[in-house]
Amino acid sequence: MHVLINHSSMVPIYEQLVEGIKEAIIKEELPEGEALPSVRSLAKELRISALTVKKAYDRLEEAGFVTTIHGKGTFVNAADRSLAIEARRKEVEERIATTLEYGVQAGLSVNELREITEIILEDLT
Repeated sequence: MHVLINHSSMVPIYEQLVEGIKEAIIKEELPEGEALPSVRSLAKELRISALTVKKAYDRLEEAGFVTTIHGKGTFVNAADRSLAIEARRKEVEERIATTLEYGVQAGLSVNELREITEIILEDLT
């Protein structure tokens, strides 16, 4: 499992780790039942605190993406992929809503916002 950590990012390292693992689940790089690296080994590999890795694993477990079996490890849950996709969709919706709110506050009309959105989508596809 390869997760990139940007130490100069404003996003906390544990959140970057959570997102990286979710991304690996979505891309099926981490299939159902797959064991995640141990907290210590991942911390050593990424050169970060074991507490940071533990916090990320705890967040993933709270959200239902993984299950930790003490003495055995942390494993990807069966429903993780659909949960990860839904979580990502919700995050995108929230970001779009924030951006649209900013546009409205800046005085743009609904039609202007639609035109901007369509132009951006055309450029992306």
